[in-house]
Amino acid sequence: MKARAFLDCLGADFFAGVPDSQLRALCDRLICDYGTDPHRHVIAANEGNCVAVAAGYHMATGKIPVVYMQNSGEGNIVNPVASLLNDRVYAIPMIFVIGWRGEPGVHDEPQHIYQGEVTIKLLEDLGIASYVIDASTTEKDVLEKLREWKDILDAGKQVAFVVRKGALESDCTVKYRNGYGISREEAIAHIAAAAGGDVIVSTTGKASRELFEIRERTGTSHASDFLTVGSMGHSSSIALGIALQKPNTRVWCIDGDGAMLMHMGSMAVIGAERPANLVHIVIDNGAHETVGGMPTVSEKLDLAAIARACGYPRTACADNLASLDRELQLARGAAELTFLAVKCSLGARADLGRPTTSALHNKQCFMEYLKSL
Repeated sequence: MKARAFLDCLGADFFAGVPDSQLRALCDRLICDYGTDPHRHVIAANEGNCVAVAAGYHMATGKIPVVYMQNSGEGNIVNPVASLLNDRVYAIPMIFVIGWRGEPGVHDEPQHIYQGEVTIKLLEDLGIASYVIDASTTEKDVLEKLREWKDILDAGKQVAFVVRKGALESDCTVKYRNGYGISREEAIAHIAAAAGGDVIVSTTGKASRELFEIRERTGTSHASDFLTVGSMGHSSSIALGIALQKPNTRVWCIDGDGAMLMHMGSMAVIGAERPANLVHIVIDNGAHETVGGMPTVSEKLDLAAIARACGYPRTACADNLASLDRELQLARGAAELTFLAVKCSLGARADLGRPTTSALHNKQCFMEYLKSL
């Protein structure tokens, strides 16, 4: 089914979401039609944020909003669904569109496997009626399901379309770009070189994939790296936990702007604890680039100022390799918590691979390395 046809079936005029590669056709269509017009389309920080924004829309208009997400975001919606939307609380109707990563029987990355297995069950446990869309689903099927769900929505309950891989087809092309010159992979290579044998915790998505390939290319050990392949937004908290327990070891966190924004409250905790051995670096390309390139709100923010307000004593920005190298050397020599925002371009190598070792193997080797420090 074409993405535009699916949206026409939904009949909604407000959408909030967090991008997902499995919903790329839908996400691109929303950008083509609405851009980031906040009256029609909000790309939120996390999935719970989407639900709350959509709830506000419903209360202001009486209409039913659509919230889109990857199934990994189900965990972020549990609280607002159970304690805000539920028909025994405020009875707020909502239509969810959920990309089904890790569907049983479909090959996927390890961080998606268990989430894929429990995707439908989690919806059932939350009292959300669901319908699976695949490549054979027609517009008639979707409209019939919505008619069947009318009483459910009228009662202030929620429903979900769970979208299988390849179910939605693209019908528009979006070119995502910015004006920065450093590639993310270049920036990570310079960070890895500056860190030497220090500990690195890298965020989910292409950043961790690039770090792994940089190690392969340079013949350096992976042992000091923890690749956070799932749990988007939590790499800085993992790094904090390590830094607090290993105060004599410098810990570098390679974060992303989308991941940082997803759970930005963690920066307040980091700033309050002020571990002198932690360097928090945000690779800021203003986009959810790993899942397609839809924009984040980072272009409207001063990330270094946010870090200062959270209590980071040292903050800086870099937008070229010379300034990046200078700031990395200063961070390496500093004896205080440091934040560095690195402005990077969008895009990655077409042949970018994935780690060839398992997540469990990564954790075990990393723990052995930490023991040696």
